[in-house]
Amino acid sequence: MPKTWQEKFNSVKQPIVKTIEKRFADLTEGTKMFIASPKLIDVYINEIPEGVSVDLKTMRLDLAIEHQADNSCPVTTGIFLRIVSEVAFENYQKTKNLTSITPFWRVVDTKMPIAKKLSCGIDFINNQRKKEGLS
Repeated sequence: MPKTWQEKFNSVKQPIVKTIEKRFADLTEGTKMFIASPKLIDVYINEIPEGVSVDLKTMRLDLAIEHQADNSCPVTTGIFLRIVSEVAFENYQKTKNLTSITPFWRVVDTKMPIAKKLSCGIDFINNQRKKEGLS
């Protein structure tokens, strides 16, 4: 049986920095690449002030700098962003309280491929971004 979003979020894998030996996505050989965790992505997003949007590349770079790396892994960062977003939306469905969930729409915009995959739908993201003046 597949893991739930919450189980994936609670994964015990520790963040690491590793030097990549060959080109990977937008990273060149020899790059010190940071691999975060869903919890670190969650903390980062929760620190973004209301009405401020941060793009994925900026988030990757910010996390890398904080952990003495050159950049963050684009693949795992995207996966972890989805996990954080899905857990937040599940919590919203339970509580109907937007202020108690991670405001993932401050990073996820409707033009990103991940937006189409999220169970909240594009309209939810659009509405939250509009409320904060991000669209």
